[in-house]
Amino acid sequence: MFRTVLTDRLQSAFTSAGILLPEGFVPTVGIASDTRFGDYQSNAAMTLAKQLKTNPRALAQQIVDKLEVSDLCEKVSIDGPGFLNFTLGGKALAQHLSLILKDDQAGVPKVSAPKRIVVDFSAPNIAKPMHVGHIRSTFIGDCLARVARLVGHTVITDNHIGDWGTQFGMILHGWKTILDHAALEKDPIQELVRVYKAINAETKTDPAVLDTCRQELVKLQQGNANNLEIWKQCVALSLDQLQTIYGKLDVHFDHYLGESYYNDKLAPLVESLQSSGIAELSEGAICVFFREVPELAEKPCLIRKSDGGFLYATTDLATIDYRIQEWQADEIWYVVGAPQELHFRQLFQVSKKRGQTVAMQHVAFGSILGQDGKMFKTRSGESVGLIEVLDEACERARAVVEEREGLTNDEKDQIATIIGIGAVKYAELSQHRMTDYKFSWDKMLALQGNTAPYLINAYVRTRSIFRKLEDNVELTQELVISEPAERALAMKLAQFAEASHDVLADHRPNLLASYLYELADTYHSFYEACPVLRAEGAVRNTRLTLCQTTSKVLKTGLGLLGIRTTERM
Repeated sequence: MFRTVLTDRLQSAFTSAGILLPEGFVPTVGIASDTRFGDYQSNAAMTLAKQLKTNPRALAQQIVDKLEVSDLCEKVSIDGPGFLNFTLGGKALAQHLSLILKDDQAGVPKVSAPKRIVVDFSAPNIAKPMHVGHIRSTFIGDCLARVARLVGHTVITDNHIGDWGTQFGMILHGWKTILDHAALEKDPIQELVRVYKAINAETKTDPAVLDTCRQELVKLQQGNANNLEIWKQCVALSLDQLQTIYGKLDVHFDHYLGESYYNDKLAPLVESLQSSGIAELSEGAICVFFREVPELAEKPCLIRKSDGGFLYATTDLATIDYRIQEWQADEIWYVVGAPQELHFRQLFQVSKKRGQTVAMQHVAFGSILGQDGKMFKTRSGESVGLIEVLDEACERARAVVEEREGLTNDEKDQIATIIGIGAVKYAELSQHRMTDYKFSWDKMLALQGNTAPYLINAYVRTRSIFRKLEDNVELTQELVISEPAERALAMKLAQFAEASHDVLADHRPNLLASYLYELADTYHSFYEACPVLRAEGAVRNTRLTLCQTTSKVLKTGLGLLGIRTTERM
């Protein structure tokens, strides 16, 4: 990455100039905010001059005198009150374009210190349909896993499904009394939801039904063979539907270790926490207190209820143990909504008390809203089903594709699926993860603006160039970047590596989405300003190389977002 190399060279220049850096001060280089002055920029001289109470431009000149970047830059300038601006040379850009084309990584370097990272995301509940509320966790988690793998980390994806809990007492009772087996065979999840809702309603008015449900749950927890068999059928039926949805989304998990997997580890865990003095008895319950953390002092973590029941926190602590011991995790990322912030703060504090050093991150996110600015719901007030959202997206995309000529019905169906699902994914991933956003069909499926159809169309445009060639062209390294639009595109392509690495700095896929949108815009400007097929010699080769490189970066970048491309649209 040019930014990384320039940063290293800048830091060496400070050393060569004999400038002692204050503790904690690290000179860095970033992408220029105003490209009229250069491609990259550093305000290190200005910041340090203020601390040293010296002239910033004079300090900047000292640094430039020792700066060794002639192999990368055609110009280094000192502008304004002391900004250092770096303008890359055409040769360096051309070499980087060649690297992107030849490299399986599309020019994205591996990290120097790879880690084993567990990404915990999606986590739907058994016997319940996935709904629109699962969009953010599923798409953000999948993207982060893809990017982390690309840059060289070992990634383990785990779908920590909710397959154990109080709802199963109601499902077990309903299964035995009101289950419609024909309906179960036709649509298992819909029938299980119907059963759950019906029994749940009965418990509100009949205490005897509630007591029966509790007894069924206890029997399940104690290993009753009949109840275990029913539970296993519920899990199997639910997983079948989940696999169908994840297959449609092209989302894959290494493991589906649900809450039930850790059930036999909970009692020993609580005993261990008590015997070590980390947990204590409080009003009949077992809790971990955080008296040393002011904001959590009045918010203990409950790990066993007074009736002996365990909680999510207990299961999550057992899960951490497993991920550290069995998977040797260096980091664990929890892609879970912002309302769970307190739960994870408590969880991480308990882990810290236990002496666990694995780095844990709650990758929080906001909500998806309807056009009225309220939580996105159906007219009856229920959560919108995810499969319904995906089907409608594909149907709407199919209506647009229907107008295209020269495509078979199968091709139209395939393209509509790519565009429809890509549109839903991009609408999510182009947002800052903490932002609440409104779900809008018209906006996400628009062919113009910051949307998946616009980016996919940019990729199709790059491929159309090569379909028009009479003969296969073997691109060479004879590149002559001279026109402003050529240089702007080459420069934007060079920043793909930086955009990819930046995603993981704060777990923000929207940074990659923004980069790809800017790349598509830059390519369209190049396409309008620089004729490709009418050009000749080195100019034609350069422009074809720019088209091919753009094609590769768009395909790779959209792939990191979990979005597929199509050759025609």
